[in-house]
Amino acid sequence: MLISTKGRYALRVMLDLYQHQGEGYLSLKEVAQRQGISPKYLESIVALLSRAGLVRSQRGKDGGYRLARSADAITAADILRCAEGTLSPVDCPSLRGDDCGRADHCRTLPLWRQLEAHVTTCLSAVTLEALARGDLPQP
Repeated sequence: MLISTKGRYALRVMLDLYQHQGEGYLSLKEVAQRQGISPKYLESIVALLSRAGLVRSQRGKDGGYRLARSADAITAADILRCAEGTLSPVDCPSLRGDDCGRADHCRTLPLWRQLEAHVTTCLSAVTLEALARGDLPQP
């Protein structure tokens, strides 16, 4: 599975919001500068995170973004699923829940299902808080 730039940046943005949460709502300009991300690209990522209920926004002079939940209630799987759309290792209709004429005799489908389950389990075990502390579960 290849995590895109969008997924990597979404993790970085969420970590930044966590690490600066004592400062209230944070402007995208500040986050973009600290993270070296284009403000325009960051807007599109934060829009996804907001729609997924991972961040809250506030308009106005003291507006910006902050985490919508505590960092121990947000997982890497939540963030990457939001940014990437799926944690699936392959573009397979059966993994998306769609009909596939090959599913009944596909010899690779069990492998893709097992790999997806492992990836989901691994990423679901890592909270944003643990990631910020560098406290990752050992394989």
